[in-house]
Amino acid sequence: MLACKIGSANTYTKCLKQLDHWGYIEYKPSYNPMRGSLVNLYNFDNSTNKGSDKGTDKGAVIAVRPSLNSINNKKQSKPNKQERVKSKFSPPSIDQVKNFFLEINSTVVEAEKFHNHFESNGWLVGGKAKMKNWEAAARNWIKRADSFNPKQGSLSAVEGRLHTNDDKDYATPL
Repeated sequence: MLACKIGSANTYTKCLKQLDHWGYIEYKPSYNPMRGSLVNLYNFDNSTNKGSDKGTDKGAVIAVRPSLNSINNKKQSKPNKQERVKSKFSPPSIDQVKNFFLEINSTVVEAEKFHNHFESNGWLVGGKAKMKNWEAAARNWIKRADSFNPKQGSLSAVEGRLHTNDDKDYATPL
């Protein structure tokens, strides 16, 4: 069943019955769950080295029907703690962050903003999930830095406000 990737004992017996019906095997089921069924396999080897049996030789093989509990236990088994290797996140120092920002052509001021922001949040992403890769977060920080910085030459620093002058005299009539 494991070699064929069949997870159900019912599917396994159905396949054996179909192979018997098509003449590939001879299947003699045992209706006792503690005893295996009898399966006769035909020898399809047509080579001349072993004599001329022409595929008529039968070999008896007992196919044990595994219990459903053993199948489910194999599928749901969790890997050992030794197999699961998770890398622990360690927060970077301010010098590491500055060097990384300079490598990707950003400023030291942005590096300090990034480090201060995540240091104050406990290195959580969105305030909930623990950060896994601070370099990826830094690259996203740099991509989004333009949208948070006020644009030069615009009258209003806040998006969505009317573009008006601050030196308007409200005493004059419209």
